[in-house]
Amino acid sequence: MTSGNDFDPEREPPELFSALLTPHRSLNSTGFLVLMGFLSTVSFAAGLAFLLMGAWPVLGFFGLDVLAIYWAFRINFRHARATEEISVTLYELRVRRVSHRGHVAEYVLNPLWVQLDQKSHAEFGIEKLYLVSKGRRISIASFLGPDEKASFAKALTAALQAARRGPTYNPVSQCL
Repeated sequence: MTSGNDFDPEREPPELFSALLTPHRSLNSTGFLVLMGFLSTVSFAAGLAFLLMGAWPVLGFFGLDVLAIYWAFRINFRHARATEEISVTLYELRVRRVSHRGHVAEYVLNPLWVQLDQKSHAEFGIEKLYLVSKGRRISIASFLGPDEKASFAKALTAALQAARRGPTYNPVSQCL
């Protein structure tokens, strides 16, 4: 317990910014089941028509088409498990990236020395966002579209500026 402006080392610094980024997928599992059911029905009906005309190998190729589409969607859903978590406190900027295979990469940077760099295209907007510190560039927010990247960059820049200003004393929040 501290009073006034005393320093409390056990108290966690406030989180200035936190974002959990995930890839966007427009088709959920219910939509996937409906789509696969529709494709299976159409392929079976078309294959059955070819079978009745005497072209029996076509039925197998229609089945392979449905199997290939199923396999492609399963890979797409597996890649949707990737995440990127970015948080900023007064003392650190933490980037935690989890790949679709579960591999974790974590970067901890000093927010005082981090610069947010962006690669923009005149027609498409922001294409890439990078955190630059000590000669190292870390690509972030690759899941987002150009407009979302612009909004994300604005919020992250504001958090980095707040971290550079340092802690402020607020007597109202200290009393609560």
